[in-house]
Amino acid sequence: MSRQAVQTQGPNSPRKPRSPGRGLLTAVAALGVLLLVMVAGWLHSSGRWPFEPDAGPTPAVSTPVPGVGKPVLSVGVASALAVLETLPVKGRAPRNNYERGIFGEAWLDADTNGCDTRNDILRRDLGPATLGDGSLCVVAAGTLADPYTGRRIEFRRGSDTSTAVQIDHVVALGNAWQTGAQQLTPVQRQSLANDPLNLLAVDGPANQEKSDADAATWLPPNKPFRCQYVARQISVKAAYRLWVTPQEKAAMQRVLGKCPGTTSLPSGYRH
Repeated sequence: MSRQAVQTQGPNSPRKPRSPGRGLLTAVAALGVLLLVMVAGWLHSSGRWPFEPDAGPTPAVSTPVPGVGKPVLSVGVASALAVLETLPVKGRAPRNNYERGIFGEAWLDADTNGCDTRNDILRRDLGPATLGDGSLCVVAAGTLADPYTGRRIEFRRGSDTSTAVQIDHVVALGNAWQTGAQQLTPVQRQSLANDPLNLLAVDGPANQEKSDADAATWLPPNKPFRCQYVARQISVKAAYRLWVTPQEKAAMQRVLGKCPGTTSLPSGYRH
């Protein structure tokens, strides 16, 4: 290329005129932002923002006769948000040498139906569940539509296969211990550990990943199930007079804000 073909623009060269459309767009955008800020400020000052769904009436509460296989409180069905508002909000209590045995022997026959709790939940959640030869209780096989991952899992009882499906405490017992269960009686803790309301058959690895986490630190990977999961946690905490941490409550409100009509669940024990 010849030097004559290369043109440079010096400091005194005439500049291209600025497009009038660009300035107009900038002004319109700035005006739009200003209007949004003004509207948001007005909504906030008038109490109309941030938008909070109507939780509805508070649930009816009664106290059943104490005993194994009874919740501490019988909480009537209401919106999960309304039940959440009845829960105390506190920080976690010290762990204080927590161990599983504090909640009694694992998988009691708390509802006195002749079968242990683990097999009760497997029969409820696996479809269809196949019982072992000659047994009215022991589940040998079945298919789980796993609520935590959304996958289908084939369950086969055996030393190498049973752990594929595990029974999760929706409110983990370690979490319960640090949010009020230390104040429960041994019988009430046994009921909490075996209440079908607090138990779900789930994917084993997902259950291990959750461990003792609350809603602020772990939610099911299967997002469509999160509303039901949080509603179940709230229902358990209400039935056994447990509290939530500020972070936990905020996480629950965020989840239920997308599904404010989700209702609470009653205790899984027969009344």
